Amino acid sequence: MKLSIRRAVPALALSLALLATTACGGSGTADGDDAGGGGGTLTAAGPIPIENLDPHGPSSMDAGTQLAARALFSQLVVSTGPDEFVGELATEWEPDEDTSRWTFTLRDGVQFSDGEPVTADAVVASFERVLELQGPLAGNFVDYEVEAPDDTTVVFDAGKPDASFLAKISSFFVTPPDVDDAFFQDPVGSGPFVLEAFTPGQELRMTPSPTYWDGAPELQELVFRSIPEVSARMTALQTGEVDVTWAMPDDQMAALQGDTSITVETAESPGVITMWMNSGEETLQEAAVRRALWQAVDFEEITAALFPETGTPADSVVSPVVLGYAPQEPVVYDPDAARAALEDAGFDFGTTLEMQFSQPQFRQFAQAVASDLAEIGVTVEPLEKEQAVFLEDLLALSWDINIQQVGSQGYDAATNLGRLYPCAAGRTGYCNEDLDELLAAAEATGDTPEREELYAQATQIIWDDAVGMYPMFVGMPYAWREGVEGFEPAGDSLPYFTRVTSAEG
Repeated sequence: MKLSIRRAVPALALSLALLATTACGGSGTADGDDAGGGGGTLTAAGPIPIENLDPHGPSSMDAGTQLAARALFSQLVVSTGPDEFVGELATEWEPDEDTSRWTFTLRDGVQFSDGEPVTADAVVASFERVLELQGPLAGNFVDYEVEAPDDTTVVFDAGKPDASFLAKISSFFVTPPDVDDAFFQDPVGSGPFVLEAFTPGQELRMTPSPTYWDGAPELQELVFRSIPEVSARMTALQTGEVDVTWAMPDDQMAALQGDTSITVETAESPGVITMWMNSGEETLQEAAVRRALWQAVDFEEITAALFPETGTPADSVVSPVVLGYAPQEPVVYDPDAARAALEDAGFDFGTTLEMQFSQPQFRQFAQAVASDLAEIGVTVEPLEKEQAVFLEDLLALSWDINIQQVGSQGYDAATNLGRLYPCAAGRTGYCNEDLDELLAAAEATGDTPEREELYAQATQIIWDDAVGMYPMFVGMPYAWREGVEGFEPAGDSLPYFTRVTSAEG
């Protein structure tokens, strides 16, 4: 069995420095006696509002919730690239021979912000709450069990081999035991920051945690602000109301690049613009119909027009930076062939397909898709929804076509294909037992080349059956103002701010 395992370096400061592109450089004190708070105030505005601070529930995999969780709570391990991990709460980890049981050793002396110790019991309680709530994260851990043999040891038991466990657990955050929904209105965590004030969908204000295991952050205050309108967000950056932002539209980047007070960088991303088609709806049950709809949209032209700086035509369901990427034969734009295929399949051209999205940058994209489909007589109604409504409808399959950016947590296809496409996931209305077998086999083997081959076979099924349209790989652009030091762009759109400073505020 070939299994790549990278243990965390015991030295605390070095462990944090090793977070590479997903963490911010610098080092704090190992005993947490650095009071921090001398690095100014920094305001960041991401593309997705933070509606909820609970990293275990229905919004657990939402980018806003994950961003907040990285500031307030702690992970066992952090993914720094495909099959690469460093420890946060964990100092080492070890699978058994067939990767069905994973044993983690916790870092000594870590505390929650109220001074209570972070023990193995807290990890167990947090994981059991994930399973109990059955949110999106729980799909990674079907039939898992967890136990704490002692205060510093946690054992996860899948009951079957799972070589992708580290990638999956990198999206898991530890909270105190015995929490409920009300707890997250004013949560206590072991992350680098503590809550100061939170207005859902608008603003999250935080201050350094004096008990953070690697030393308190240097910022005096960290603010995450929601500015949904792109033009308003860009103006806020240029005027200094916002210090850092990301996921800017391509047509805004030239103006930012021309401003000498602003740094603009694009990071490689595990994100793919993904347009699922609800196979559970009678109109979209047939693969021939779904593929014809895909064929009717000129995604190459749309990408070139709307995303010339950050978009690349996709040839797979997951990004090239993800373990399990497998290129496929592109779907060639051919509206005449698409209409003929729909006619042959008996498609009802009197049907109106509802296409939902939540982020403003998808407005023009959705309109362009609807326009191309109208050219062959298919009516599509783009529906922009607030993030909370979008998520609720997404999970309820209350849509015909769904547009969103889908990433692969831990840079592993298991957290995308393995979590979202099995029959049991119920995320797209699509069910294929052959696909389920391939995905299960890919997670079960510790031989990386074998995993990659199995994911290649699974990808071909998803691609050929057109479970969705997969038009574009996404580069993640960032922009930050002069005076911001120590900031590192993160390809997964979830940057850390632990060692960032700001001359403003």
